[in-house]
Amino acid sequence: MPHQGFPRCLRLLNAGDFSHVFEQADLKVHGKGMMALARLSTRGHPRVGLVVSKKNVKLAVDRNRFKRLVRESVRLRQDHFPSVDIVVLAKRGAHDIDNETFTRQLNGMWKRLQRDAQAVPASSPPNGVTRDA
Repeated sequence: MPHQGFPRCLRLLNAGDFSHVFEQADLKVHGKGMMALARLSTRGHPRVGLVVSKKNVKLAVDRNRFKRLVRESVRLRQDHFPSVDIVVLAKRGAHDIDNETFTRQLNGMWKRLQRDAQAVPASSPPNGVTRDA
């Protein structure tokens, strides 16, 4: 059985990690109430960071639910991700989505992210080319 934890090595932990993705995102994937920016990396495993602002998701309980569902989705699918740094951003209306729909949205986003990451040439270094899904 593969490791199903969510250790520190799978998280974007500091502002430098986040700005690295924001400055030159190689991939951009949209879902209802959320968006994921990703930048190819050479670490050999994915890392994930979350941005959930009070402006877009008012209540703390809704912000925490958003983060919990994204972390759980990544934890369960971590072996299927390419080597990328991902930042998931909450957009307005994220709190209106029920858990089942939210999970389906995330799974669809992860599949598009995998497909788009394979389409980016592996031989060329990440160069900030943005691809919309």
